[in-house]
Amino acid sequence: MADPNSPESLTQSRDVENIARTLAQPVIVLNVATDGEIDAAFSTMRQQNVNAFFACGSPFFNTRSHRFANLASTHKIPGMYSNRNYVNAGGLISYGAGIPEAYYQAGLYVGRIIKGARPGDLPVLQPVKFELVINLKSAKALGLDVPDRLMALTDDVVE
Repeated sequence: MADPNSPESLTQSRDVENIARTLAQPVIVLNVATDGEIDAAFSTMRQQNVNAFFACGSPFFNTRSHRFANLASTHKIPGMYSNRNYVNAGGLISYGAGIPEAYYQAGLYVGRIIKGARPGDLPVLQPVKFELVINLKSAKALGLDVPDRLMALTDDVVE
């Protein structure tokens, strides 16, 4: 699922399409920008027997983590998300940059700007720490067993 109003989301959906093509795997991109379109997307995935979905990063999506988790559970479709807030809300799995670290970096930038640095002179930083989070309760509800090898790589588990 991609948010057509989010550049991050559009970039991620293109990346997913390219990877799927490389792996010769089918992929369906559903562009959603309203609550009604989110609901319709889950119905479409269910009708098309989609095995799993990825919700691209989007500020709009981030404010609807509970809606995504509830719909994924209702439709019995495993979902992967870009941050742990979805997993805390009941989503299955996330892999992405740690939000506290991003806020910390933003605070450092604000501090530098307050002290007189020009924003255009500050370097662009990329996340260096990514976290894998799994919700075992959601996995069980979906009838999924989480392999030990995956559990060993997990940064945090929600039970």
